[in-house]
Amino acid sequence: MIDQSKQISKESRSSFYYAFSLLPPEKRDAMNTVYAFCRKTDDIVDEGNLPDEIRYERLRKWRVEFQKALYGQSDYSLLNRLAEIIRRFNIPIEPFFELIIGMEMDLQRKRYVSFDDLTQYCYRVASTVGLMCIEIFGYKNKSAKDYAVNLGVAMQLTNILRDVGTDADSGRIYLPQQDILNYNYSEPELFKKTYNDNFKALMRFEAERARQYFVKADQSLDFDDKLSMFPARAMEHIYSKLLKKIVDEEYNVLEKKIRVNKFEKAAIAVGVWAKYSLVY
Repeated sequence: MIDQSKQISKESRSSFYYAFSLLPPEKRDAMNTVYAFCRKTDDIVDEGNLPDEIRYERLRKWRVEFQKALYGQSDYSLLNRLAEIIRRFNIPIEPFFELIIGMEMDLQRKRYVSFDDLTQYCYRVASTVGLMCIEIFGYKNKSAKDYAVNLGVAMQLTNILRDVGTDADSGRIYLPQQDILNYNYSEPELFKKTYNDNFKALMRFEAERARQYFVKADQSLDFDDKLSMFPARAMEHIYSKLLKKIVDEEYNVLEKKIRVNKFEKAAIAVGVWAKYSLVY
């Protein structure tokens, strides 16, 4: 199962893969397993063109199997392996259930009225992952939990900004409706991929929110925990770079695919690891 988890992580070419590839073997294998769980949970909601009732049922079964895995009785070897990781690293189980609830939100709603609504979603689908991971990384100060929560929101907001166009193609709009209204933009314009000054002003406002969450994350992390948190710091730098690219492209995510390529991700991960290894 470790090999399968590693394969899922590697094939995704996600920022996670580059960020934790330099961890010691035991922690790296644990992260591969956690990531595989998160990826599989997300896939239940996103894969194919299945009716929502089928997705709901699959997500419900996944939750039941996770619960069974906590007693070593799941039909899925990945979940049984995950339960072993949870016990070994003493990871709270609440974030795993919250993540599943977050995925349910993608089935229940395609709009968010306020930023408070969106923040709850970001917590459930991203901050929860951070709360799982920090137990594997190890930390000395409880402030590491605040770091995980703030960084998760920052990263998810950055993802949302990057994917505004592709999400609209699937009928989803994560940008708060109140903000869209405040900047005199509209859903019909978004669906038509209208790139204008109002859209740029809206995106500039949301990007600044994301940046502030990166700042809050930095302020939350105690000096003593920076070395053990180097994979999370690598993620932070990768996503900060992505946000900067979005800003530099004047928020034209409707016409351009803005990404941090795999070579940049690898270089950032190695650079962060080297920095903290030498300093500490």
